[in-house]
Amino acid sequence: MDTPLQGAEIIFHYFPELSEKQRDQFSQLFDLYKDWNEKINVISRKDVDNLYTNHILHSLGIAKVMAFKPGASILDVGTGGGFPGIPLAILFPETNFHLVDSIGKKITVVKGVAEGIGLKNVRADQIRAEQIKGEYDFIVSRAVTRLKEFYGWIHRKTKPQSVHPLDNGILYLKGGDLDEELAELRRIHQVYDLSDYFREEFFETKKVVYVPL
Repeated sequence: MDTPLQGAEIIFHYFPELSEKQRDQFSQLFDLYKDWNEKINVISRKDVDNLYTNHILHSLGIAKVMAFKPGASILDVGTGGGFPGIPLAILFPETNFHLVDSIGKKITVVKGVAEGIGLKNVRADQIRAEQIKGEYDFIVSRAVTRLKEFYGWIHRKTKPQSVHPLDNGILYLKGGDLDEELAELRRIHQVYDLSDYFREEFFETKKVVYVPL
């Protein structure tokens, strides 16, 4: 049996093309989140030790489905402490990320972490999804609500012109059995199993759902 990869090494294993700066930024995330989490709880305390697998690598599952282009704009709705937006922003430094959450304390953490690692391509705001003005190439999120409700919040917020291999739309991280939820959504969609990309047990039931808009 292979030895489980520890800490940031798991990111370097699955994303070997990272620059020195990106490796450094990913490496800094553990201490930053640990410090911030003691002040403002954005990750369950018992889960902090699993930060790299359960939060950072999970967020980067979206990157296995879609590589965002330079100049593209991505909206992360219900970002919490910055997932999936911050790991994706490190991976795609020339793509613009707008991270939003309705809870101000969480946005404080996002801003603190982004500043701590010198991320220049992240904007973070306390705002509800329905109130956001502007258009984006993709809208990403990590299981903030049922897909049908999420679709209702954001379905008019994508740019009309697509420049990526997939048409502009939603890339949504979800786990478990999604049959009922996808039937309720009643939209064209595609489901990608993260177990096809990552071997860790955590990813056995984890998926990225793509819904074109």
